[in-house]
Amino acid sequence: MAPLGMLLGLLITTCFTFCFSHQNQEFALINPEKSTTKETERKETTAEKELDPEVLEVFHPSHEWQDLPPGQAVPAGSHVRLNLQTGAREVKLQDEDKFQNTLKGSKKGKRLDINTNTYTSQDLKSALEKFKEGAEMESSKEDKARQAEVKRLFRPIEELKRDFAELNVVIETDMQIMVRLINKFNSSSSSLEEKIAALFDLEYYVHQMDNAQDLLSFGGLQVVINGLNSTEPLVKEYAAFVLGAAFSSNPKVQVEAVEGGALQKLLVILATEQPLTAKKKVLFALCSLLRHFPYAQQQFLRLGGLQVLRSLVQEKGTEVLAVRVVTLLYDLVTEKMFAEEEARLTQETSSEKLQQYRRVHLLPSLREQGWCEITAHLLALPEHDAREKVLQTLGALLATCRDHYHQDPQLSRTLASLQAEYQVLAAQELQDGENEGYFWELLGSINSLLKELR
Repeated sequence: MAPLGMLLGLLITTCFTFCFSHQNQEFALINPEKSTTKETERKETTAEKELDPEVLEVFHPSHEWQDLPPGQAVPAGSHVRLNLQTGAREVKLQDEDKFQNTLKGSKKGKRLDINTNTYTSQDLKSALEKFKEGAEMESSKEDKARQAEVKRLFRPIEELKRDFAELNVVIETDMQIMVRLINKFNSSSSSLEEKIAALFDLEYYVHQMDNAQDLLSFGGLQVVINGLNSTEPLVKEYAAFVLGAAFSSNPKVQVEAVEGGALQKLLVILATEQPLTAKKKVLFALCSLLRHFPYAQQQFLRLGGLQVLRSLVQEKGTEVLAVRVVTLLYDLVTEKMFAEEEARLTQETSSEKLQQYRRVHLLPSLREQGWCEITAHLLALPEHDAREKVLQTLGALLATCRDHYHQDPQLSRTLASLQAEYQVLAAQELQDGENEGYFWELLGSINSLLKELR
């Protein structure tokens, strides 16, 4: 019986233990980590239910992780995490928010006055109102400062209008300035220096086509043309300077100048003894008057202009003028050739412009007055630029002066000498990496002339 009673007692004990373990989970075999987590969540839920929603104590975190006690609030923007090992909530400040603190907001570096210990909804409303008031005050200050800066930099429109009205009394138009300068130049009481200064300033204005034409409207152009008759070389020089600027590509002024006797006066100065500087300016005015104006070219030939230029070129010490004369002749010859070619391409052989150019018998006059020989002898000039212009003119006169070139042994020798010189210079250009450079082009012109003369 004794063993049977012990067996029965052991069975009863085992059943009691099994039933009790199913009723109380604390004695069950479960995962200790899950048990800890569930317990922590249960405690947090209970703690949150006990919190007063209106009054929360503020916790001041640092830049290191700290445990967050239950029932305490944290500043906005803080980092909060749940430590799964300990079950505690931890908090720290963001790295970029080192300058912030709890509920102390900032507006352009100015903090709001808020109680940092506790806050209620009413406190938040009050703080928000103060925040808005501060922003409005700050905005108002900025607006006033900006308005003050605008007033300092910009003047009122009424004041500007008043000043402009006063300035208009003294501002002169180009026309008024030219009238004043012409009066100063034409006045008998003006000194030589004042007259020269007036012409110098006038030349600046007549570069503009409209101003040059306005010079006609009040007789200013004729006054300057009459200045070519002055006994003072400087007056002649600067009067020609003004005329050259006014004539340039301005047909209306060119016509009035020819009708006003400017062409005769310019040729007289070139044909008489005058300073070289004066003749330079006069030749400039003559070139401006003749270019692209066939009527003036006709009058130039009729007045013996080629004889005047020939005498000018043959004077000693006038090499600079000789190059300009040769350039002028080249321009006049090619200009007529282009007019003929344009008429042929457009089939407008009856145009007035072409008929005017056909009345200019320039090439026969050049041949008759010895310009074939004169131009060939100018190849002896030492400057490369002068030689280039002479070679261009020789090429333009080739059809008219071919027989003269064949009969001139000096021309062939000069061309052969220049060919040898420019072969060396062209080869040097090639060594320097310049293909078809300046000297190569000059050598090509020389070779072309030599080929034509053989």
